[in-house]
Amino acid sequence: MILITGAAGFIGSALVAELNKLGRKDLVLVDRLDKTSKWMNLRALHYSEYIDADELMTVKRTILDRVDFIFHLGACSSTTELDMNFLMKNNVQYSQDLFLHATEKSIPIVYASSAATYGAGEHGYDDSHELVDHLRPLNPYGYSKQYFDQWVLSRDRKPTHWFGVKFFNVFGPHEYHKEEMRSLVHKAFQQIQQNGSVKLFKSHRPDYQDGQQLRDFVYIKDVVRALIEMMNPSAKNFSGLINLGTGKARSFHDLVQATFMAMARSPRIDFIDMPMEIRDQYQYYTQAKMDKFHQFLPTFQFASLEQSVNDYINQHLMKNPYLN
Repeated sequence: MILITGAAGFIGSALVAELNKLGRKDLVLVDRLDKTSKWMNLRALHYSEYIDADELMTVKRTILDRVDFIFHLGACSSTTELDMNFLMKNNVQYSQDLFLHATEKSIPIVYASSAATYGAGEHGYDDSHELVDHLRPLNPYGYSKQYFDQWVLSRDRKPTHWFGVKFFNVFGPHEYHKEEMRSLVHKAFQQIQQNGSVKLFKSHRPDYQDGQQLRDFVYIKDVVRALIEMMNPSAKNFSGLINLGTGKARSFHDLVQATFMAMARSPRIDFIDMPMEIRDQYQYYTQAKMDKFHQFLPTFQFASLEQSVNDYINQHLMKNPYLN
């Protein structure tokens, strides 16, 4: 049986959909649905049990004894969350409890780290364990992920099979509930439908032109394929922190151009000032170093940015928004 935390969220629910395609329905889903629209991500999916995240480690703890693999994807992922006490309880202490259980019971575990741990990228985007202590995240969310990575690496005992996945800029179906944390593809799609143009932040650095800020954009369908590969028993030989991007940085301008192309519209881009409150935390460049990933999965192929955006728009945003 597979336990998935954050299972109603973006990556978690897409993972459930992919596991369903492979015939797996022996899934225990863990999340906090509250008053969000995340429940819609689950409507077409199959699973054996749903557990509220606040009950897993207490009321429902015995179910952990029946689990043989854990995907721990649940966390507050908002880069604008400022309540550090909340983040330490939600993103760190909860993760520590689950990781300790996985260690005690020798259960393989894949947990969500983040590219936000790399901060401004002054030390690059290398997933080497030796560099972790030198990283300086730019926001509380990134620090919560960094702190947990450091805690895991400091442990004398770990599960023999574990991954801490540093997700880069993931986009695709099931991100709809994320509001302002949604990808630019989804925001641009809506803007183009409403007024035929897209707003992009101006650059406030002389070494980057407007719209040429760079990100490592990776499609959700590639992400969940990679996560499932991590379930292979042979993957334990590669256990550790691992980047999950494409290894190819592309500009926001490229992303928006691909969106217009997928919608068969002529590009219209308006550049606006970046809000002052995020300027000091803004990353102008991210690109995953993927050497470790390609050593682990030498034949794995990522879709191009243009292919991914076209699939997202024409197979989902214009057709069937949800995976099933």
